[in-house]
Amino acid sequence: MTVYSSTPQAVTVGPSGRAVAQPMDASLLEALQQHLTMERRASAAYFALAIWCSERELRGFARHFGAEAAGEQQHAAIFADYLISRGQTVVLEDVPAPRQQWVSLEEILSAVFLMEADVTTSLQQLDAMAERAGDVRTAVFLDPMVAGQLASENEAAHLLGRVRLSQNQPAALLILDAELAAGKPAPATLV
Repeated sequence: MTVYSSTPQAVTVGPSGRAVAQPMDASLLEALQQHLTMERRASAAYFALAIWCSERELRGFARHFGAEAAGEQQHAAIFADYLISRGQTVVLEDVPAPRQQWVSLEEILSAVFLMEADVTTSLQQLDAMAERAGDVRTAVFLDPMVAGQLASENEAAHLLGRVRLSQNQPAALLILDAELAAGKPAPATLV
């Protein structure tokens, strides 16, 4: 049984001055900051895609990509909140302007799939780093992030497959656009 004394004890604090229960490995902290930037870049990329689709009267794709932009911004905020909770200072790096010129929806969705795969890889690397550093707090934090990211990657692969199946036929693309306008981007499941 632990008995707490009335004598104040020294509490370790992080760079922000907030109390820290467990210090963070410097390389893990740097990688978390880089991932936060990656999420912000993804948000900017999705916003640019929403604009591209909106300019071409593809309201479903525009709606979908706009929601993805907001989701990626929320992911960045979740990482910022986590860093703050661990007593760290959040560093916001510059986010360059995203690509804005595209030839087709297939080209866009190929890029989206690759971007989502990169984010998945980054999260998996963070998880491995946390495990090596013995940082269970970060590993636990990352678990639901990895699961959600795998679902996003699956959704991107599904949409890419649907667009490829359409063979760039306007009628088929408009059906896909209507599905997205109705908020139905998810792949079929067997359960």
